[in-house]
Amino acid sequence: MPATFSRTPTDIERKDTGIGGKPPVDRRPTGGGGGDDNWDNHPSGRRGPRELLTRYRLGLSCALAGDLIFFIALVSAFFVHQTAGHFDLRENYVSDWHPLTIPPILWINTAVLLLSSLTIEIARRHLFHEVDVMEEWLGLGRPAVRRAAPWLIATVALGSLFLAGQWIAWSQLASEGLTFTTTQNSHFFYLITATHGIHLVLGILALGIALCALFLLRRVQMRQIVVDVAAWYWHAMGIFWIFLFVLLTCFQ
Repeated sequence: MPATFSRTPTDIERKDTGIGGKPPVDRRPTGGGGGDDNWDNHPSGRRGPRELLTRYRLGLSCALAGDLIFFIALVSAFFVHQTAGHFDLRENYVSDWHPLTIPPILWINTAVLLLSSLTIEIARRHLFHEVDVMEEWLGLGRPAVRRAAPWLIATVALGSLFLAGQWIAWSQLASEGLTFTTTQNSHFFYLITATHGIHLVLGILALGIALCALFLLRRVQMRQIVVDVAAWYWHAMGIFWIFLFVLLTCFQ
C-alpha cells in the first residue's frame, strides 16, 4: 500500500504562487492594517516582517530613552540655574537670572514642526496601506511609493524651514546683544534650542535616507521599516520640542 502524506493548510498556502490575488505567505505586506497570519510563523528560523519591525522600533525606543534622559538633565540644570546669583558690595543677594523675551518666530516654528509631523505620518500610513502594497505584489507598479514620496519631501522641506526659523530667532537675539554667554537665561536658550536643532538635523538625514530607500530597496518590508523608524523619530522630536517650547515660554 503506497504511503500517503497529508498537507497542512500552511503547507498548501506556502506553495501558492500568489497568482490568485494573494502573494506567497512569506512575502505578505507588513503592519498598518495588514493581517498577521504569517508574521510569527517561520519554522525555518528566519525573522518575519513583524519581528523585524518590532526589533527596529525597540532599538529606536532605547535610543530615544537616552535622549530623554539627556533633555531631563538639561531641564533640571535650567531650573537649578534660575536660583543662581551673587552678593553685591553691600552684601545684597542679586539674581543672575534675567527674564528673556522669546522671539515671536518660535510660535511659527512650532506650527511648522507640528505640520511636518502630520506630513510624515501621512507618508508612513501610505506605505502601510494594504491595497497599495497588494497592487505592488501583483506587479501593478509601486502606488504606495508614489503616494508616500511627496509627503516625505514635504516633511524634509518643513523640517528645513523650522531650522531656518531657529537661525532667525538666534540672529534676532544676537542683534539685541543677547549671545550665548551674555546671561544665564540666554545661555540656556541657545543651549536648549541648538541641542534640539542638532537632533532635528539627524532627523532630516534619516528622512533623506528613507526617501532614497523608497526607490532603492526592492523589498516592501524594508521600505516600510526604514520609513516607520524615521517617522517615529520625527514624532519624538516634535514632542520634545513642544515640551522645550513650553519650558522656554512659561518658566522664564
